[in-house]
Amino acid sequence: MLDVLKELVSAIESREPVALATVINVEGASPARAGFKLLVWPDGHFVGNVGGGELEKRVREAAQEVFLEGVAKEVRYSLREEGENAIGTLCGGDVTVFVEPYLTQPGLLIVGGGHIGQPLSEIARLAGYDVRVVDAKPERGDHGVMVPDVITPNTYVVLITEDHITDEQALRDLLPTPAPYIGMIGSQRKIRMVLDHLRKDGLEDALAGRFHGPIGLDLGGREPAQIALAILAEIEMVRHGGSGRPRSEPLREQRS
Repeated sequence: MLDVLKELVSAIESREPVALATVINVEGASPARAGFKLLVWPDGHFVGNVGGGELEKRVREAAQEVFLEGVAKEVRYSLREEGENAIGTLCGGDVTVFVEPYLTQPGLLIVGGGHIGQPLSEIARLAGYDVRVVDAKPERGDHGVMVPDVITPNTYVVLITEDHITDEQALRDLLPTPAPYIGMIGSQRKIRMVLDHLRKDGLEDALAGRFHGPIGLDLGGREPAQIALAILAEIEMVRHGGSGRPRSEPLREQRS
């Protein structure tokens, strides 16, 4: 168990997402014991033990579900061939496991720390993002140069510099990265022009499913902070798989 806890601390310090499964109750015959722990990574590898066999396989599957859902849950397993929560074994006992996620903080890379970048960084930090602002002017950013190597599958990127040439070059630099979201500010004309350039160079497909431009949801506001809010709203929608529709819309449809 000590090895599991050491690995948990190491994963947290390294900002690796992991799920910790702990046996919290055992009734009847079972290979598991209360306190047994299993630490699971998204790629499926694990350390620890909650009893082995089919039970442990089911617990690892529950850990993967927790990664997707982002919330802890309690799972009950019946070590029987039939019945509620049965997992097809013959021990005859019941095991309850608590599975909790330790997820990495999402990152937001803002390329351009101007009048929109600044309020966006403030709002994003309040929403729990690890924010980095890249700007050639030191007073407007944390970094002077974008380093693609720091971008992970949990890093969302916003391009809001003061000219389209810089935005386009940054976009090209981002193509090899695993960023799940890349948003660019600008008019429809600017976005079409940049995409035309990428298409001519055979690069447009590399942005499929990741590129958003013009950036942000249409919330109607035009002030910098309001635009920043619309940008973060779109990022949150993409991150959580939301629809962007008002929650009240289904009720309005029922009343009509």
